[in-house]
Amino acid sequence: MAREHDLSKESRENVRPELGPTVPLSTPLYTAAVYSVPDLDVLDLVADNKEPGFIYARDGHPNAHELAARMAAIESCAWGQMCGSGMSAITAAILGLVQSGDRIVAGNRLYGRTVQLLGTELPKLGVNTTFVDANDADEVARGLDAGARLLLVETLSNPLLRLTDVERLAHLAHQREAYIVVDNTFATPALFKPVDAGADLVIESLTKMIGGHSDVTLGFVGGHDRKLQKAISQCATIWGLSSSPFDCWLALRGLETLSLRVKAASANALLLGDWLVEQPGVKRIVYPGLEDHPDHELAKRTMSGAYGNMLAFEMAGGREAVNRFMREAPGIPFSPSLGHSSTTCSHPWTTSHRYVSSADKKRQGITEGLVRLSVGCEDIETIKAELSRGLAG
Repeated sequence: MAREHDLSKESRENVRPELGPTVPLSTPLYTAAVYSVPDLDVLDLVADNKEPGFIYARDGHPNAHELAARMAAIESCAWGQMCGSGMSAITAAILGLVQSGDRIVAGNRLYGRTVQLLGTELPKLGVNTTFVDANDADEVARGLDAGARLLLVETLSNPLLRLTDVERLAHLAHQREAYIVVDNTFATPALFKPVDAGADLVIESLTKMIGGHSDVTLGFVGGHDRKLQKAISQCATIWGLSSSPFDCWLALRGLETLSLRVKAASANALLLGDWLVEQPGVKRIVYPGLEDHPDHELAKRTMSGAYGNMLAFEMAGGREAVNRFMREAPGIPFSPSLGHSSTTCSHPWTTSHRYVSSADKKRQGITEGLVRLSVGCEDIETIKAELSRGLAG
């Protein structure tokens, strides 16, 4: 039996046959957790980044390496780091920049879990956050003037889709020697590239539109400064924020069709925004492509000729009306995420902002009757027909 495990050089080559001059059209999946090296000299070269290679999957693996490189190119970044989720990417970015005693300035319309990270978890490490209206440049400037290590904002807020003028805020932050970190998940690089507008770091949750099929959990952080790359990569490894090979492999598939899906879904969302205005039981429609949106002009100027696939509308009957809508429109499934290839709905009051205080939800305009649509790529008439069934009650 021992002989079966004693593979000769010839038999090892047979286990891993050469591809010759052929190249797989689809990236192979590398599930290995560890990689062997021929000697300690090679190990040193790989560990010190003097030669390409891998040792342990938590530190890096081929699928993450390729996905990070492709994401960095699309985002106009010099480097990229894959993480296990959007929240782990945010965590790695922050921990790579701050230390105990530092202060963060952040927009006051952030994703609920990001608010919890900033307001509950980071203070345990001696890092405190001041929340400001990211749409009020003077308020942002005052927050930064009090001394801050970084400014954290979202390109498009969740769920009411307020846009941030990243270029203007980057100027304010850099004047005060602060970094600016931008969560670009709702816009994706297909519509906006924060680094081109002056951001130091861009964050994406590939779990959403970039993955596109609701079957991966991944995050990305990228930028230009190589010093930041070293610090953030180290945090991702030490804190165990790394990505899985399988999810990276799946996300590479989604990335290939990102631009097409974003364009198709954005076109559908714009049509739905106009259509919903005429539907019974709808009190309010929130979409940057509509002229009554407070940031419509900024969206026209910055978002590559489209307005994104995310749309929100408020139902007159509150929670009861939302429940009825969900039951009557099963073709628009409930999903506490977004970015699927077909249309889904969510309820911010009980999902993304569940742990935000009722007072703060109301301040932001998040009501129990608010429904968030992640508009997909299917035929627009199919979406309208299903929405009509949900709204008919």
